[in-house]
Amino acid sequence: MLYIVYLIIAASVVWCSVKASEYLDVIEKRSTLSGAFIGGVVLSAVTSLPELFTSLSSTMLLDKPGLAIGNILGSNLFNYAMLAFMLVFCYRRFAAAQQSKSHVTVAVTVACIYIVMLLNFIGVLKYELLSVNIASIIIIALYIFGVLHMSGEKGTEAVPAQKEELSYAEAKKRFALASIGLVLLSIILTYVTDGIATRLNLGAGFAGALLLGVATSLPEASSTWTLLRLNSFSMAVGNIIGSNLFNFFILALVDVTYIGGNAYDYTDPKTVSLLAFGALANLFFLRLIWRKPVKYRRLVPFLIIACYAAFLYF
Repeated sequence: MLYIVYLIIAASVVWCSVKASEYLDVIEKRSTLSGAFIGGVVLSAVTSLPELFTSLSSTMLLDKPGLAIGNILGSNLFNYAMLAFMLVFCYRRFAAAQQSKSHVTVAVTVACIYIVMLLNFIGVLKYELLSVNIASIIIIALYIFGVLHMSGEKGTEAVPAQKEELSYAEAKKRFALASIGLVLLSIILTYVTDGIATRLNLGAGFAGALLLGVATSLPEASSTWTLLRLNSFSMAVGNIIGSNLFNFFILALVDVTYIGGNAYDYTDPKTVSLLAFGALANLFFLRLIWRKPVKYRRLVPFLIIACYAAFLYF
């Protein structure tokens, strides 16, 4: 029964995220911002709401930071693997499309965050400032840098229009309701995941990555697939890299709000594996979106998928 509840809640999270994205599309349709910004900042923030509230619930309600960090690292690695898998089927169109310059900069920013976390893991960045880990402060600064870079770039890429456009007021009301639904469902999903992890004797990091990470990444998967079908490759890539950047900001926020505890819990060896393979997948992703011709670029999506498969295997 618990597994059926998990599937129902996960499906409901996806539905609410998709509807929230649709309503946001109506709200932002007449915006002059680039597709890179809309996909990388606005859409990624909406589709990352499940990660936000499941991670906060893991620490503030369950006192299990391992679930939170596993959720964030697992979501990021799954996002890369999911995009790579989709690109296998539309690689020629993706290779012919022009990517935003900001994507490379943001991918480098995410790589820097992985370095910060690796340094935190080995004990170099474990100092605290007013009970906040120095790694969290650096991550927040890097997140602000990435957002400012994306918001500073204008473009002409349009946001896909809805067949039936709602009024601005109605779209705002429905978006608020969908967001509230996401919050409540995400909290319930955290408790259900913890119950399954206890029943199956799974580690917190693995449960967070596989059960929370995959479920909370399904909104990114559905919105990315829709964008790829519409040939909006810049928005699709921006959605993934922006979501991963936002996810790290969530981890820093969890650390700030986790009074009396440390969000950077590496006690589960699978969490360390997530960190290592996630950093490697990000490097492959950077090579994939590099604007200059790269030798054997067509093989890069398979290398990213291999990183996720290696995590599951090890």
